[in-house]
Amino acid sequence: MASGIELEARLVITFDGDDIQVAASGGYLIINLPSQRVLDKLTSGPPKDPNAPPKPKTGPRIDPLQQLNDLALQLGLVLDLRVAGKTHVTFGAGRSAKITINAVLGKIGSFFRAD
Repeated sequence: MASGIELEARLVITFDGDDIQVAASGGYLIINLPSQRVLDKLTSGPPKDPNAPPKPKTGPRIDPLQQLNDLALQLGLVLDLRVAGKTHVTFGAGRSAKITINAVLGKIGSFFRAD
């Protein structure tokens, strides 16, 4: 198996009018979101149907952050997720994702945002 993926990229993706920057060099990938609001919008998932029946309980829940970290390790990539230029989570740099204090403070601040 190859030792890792080598990337060279600069990309801007527009999502609901917000620009998401993606840059890569070698085995390092940076995704920069402009604000906590955009991160919350991306991670909220599809709208929930109030008339839908509750989902049945299944076996042990798989942690999506751990899955993403394991995939980054397999591919030999380090994925740096940033919000407004500050690192929030780093995947692929260790046995588990590294969550920074910026992520905690950003999430707490988003609870007090007046939209």
